[in-house]
Amino acid sequence: MILAAGRGTRMRELTEKTAKPLLSLWGRPLLEWQLLKAKEAGFSGAVINTAHHSELFDRYAGSKVMPGLNIEISKEGEDFSGALETKGGIVKALPLLSDGKEPFAVVSGDIVTAYDYRQLRAAAEAVRCGRFDAHLVLVPNPYFKDTGDMDVREGLVYREPKRLTYGNIAVFSPRIFEKESAEKAPLFPWLYQFVDAGRVSGELYCGPWANVGTPEDLAHFGRERNFAVTEA
Repeated sequence: MILAAGRGTRMRELTEKTAKPLLSLWGRPLLEWQLLKAKEAGFSGAVINTAHHSELFDRYAGSKVMPGLNIEISKEGEDFSGALETKGGIVKALPLLSDGKEPFAVVSGDIVTAYDYRQLRAAAEAVRCGRFDAHLVLVPNPYFKDTGDMDVREGLVYREPKRLTYGNIAVFSPRIFEKESAEKAPLFPWLYQFVDAGRVSGELYCGPWANVGTPEDLAHFGRERNFAVTEA
């Protein structure tokens, strides 16, 4: 699942007439870098949730834009006021994501990274077998954050110390969402109940990663052509 429903308010006027994941970076919309990485990693399908300028995502449905990757749209509203946030968006899209047994990956549509999504396979297998309920990829704190979100030690995620930032890359079991309502709700602090129970594995990724959150970020990374992401 690629999260693409938000307003992207820090982009200011750049997202008045388009959606943040559709802003261009290195000659492609941000969203397409995620689709390319999913295809490269062997995913056969992707679900994109939409709200802000949802009509602009319709062209991605099917497999014509990204041959080999079947794309489905989970529309949450006609504008950003209908966005359900991360947890609500996952619950709404759940019938498209899993048969109720298979784990699925969730990534944000506004990050760029060299993280290889094939590395999630082992974590997905542990989730599938019931050892964990989720797996989070954490990254060193970016420049715009004074403190982190949580920590990872010996393969487990902990709330404290808040040393690292959630990298917006995760694997989830459908079972933790199946009794939840498709209403506007963030992923955190709801997910912390599973963290506290020792049911969330994690890893620290120190390679190229960025949340492209502002016009300045977009301009900066636009000049960084050596930033290692797939260019297939």
